Amino acid sequence: MIDVLKNIYRKLRSFYHRLQLYYSVNWIKTLYFNFKKFPYSIAKQLPVFFYGKVKFTSITGTIKIEGAIKSGMIGFGQPYELNTIHKGIAEITILGTLVFKGHVQLGKDYFIYLGENGHCELGHMASLASNAKLICMEYVVLGDYARFGSESQIMDTNFHQMMDSITGEKFKITAPISIGNYNYAASRVTVLQGTKTPDFCTIGSSSLCTADYTAFGSNIFIGGIPAKLIKTNISRDWEGENENLEQWLAVL
Repeated sequence: MIDVLKNIYRKLRSFYHRLQLYYSVNWIKTLYFNFKKFPYSIAKQLPVFFYGKVKFTSITGTIKIEGAIKSGMIGFGQPYELNTIHKGIAEITILGTLVFKGHVQLGKDYFIYLGENGHCELGHMASLASNAKLICMEYVVLGDYARFGSESQIMDTNFHQMMDSITGEKFKITAPISIGNYNYAASRVTVLQGTKTPDFCTIGSSSLCTADYTAFGSNIFIGGIPAKLIKTNISRDWEGENENLEQWLAVL
């Protein structure tokens, strides 16, 4: 009897949680974006939800969804964190190609910029928490369950031309970023051009990632400025958390 009541309670709580999510959707921006960017057969399912205020500076680029289409599977400004208030400063510029490979969550007050030649892929259950910044001028990939904490920033460009002051050699402005599957980055992590991480990589808070860390193998903890290997054979308990993540974050 107790197990039955617990099961009913979980179902009711899940229903209430989803009802709150639907109530907080910005339906005007949601409808406009979906029917502007997708064929009718996809748009009518409303795969992308916008929560709170957001400015569409430009959405002339290409948006693709790979896999089964579900309502609300991609949430911009999705309220999945402890903080509950939007500042209303979310902004999107999509001039290049943005590919979603499943459910994706972005927290409140994000800034997304994809240049004309930019190609960005976000894996299933990838996320950027509140006040995150994603700038892609060339190539950025976040693997499945690549989850970043609040105030993180991912930028594949240094914006300005840098050069060797002696030889005059000019350095490349952009370089691809590749974040592995099941990566967990704490708050205020900065990922710059040329960064590569392996699967099951944990990144400490306020770290600066600038290198290829795949040679260290999977299940590693990196951190610092710049980030260095801190510990091996360590990982977030993804197997233990997957069910809860899918239940509470995937809007169906």
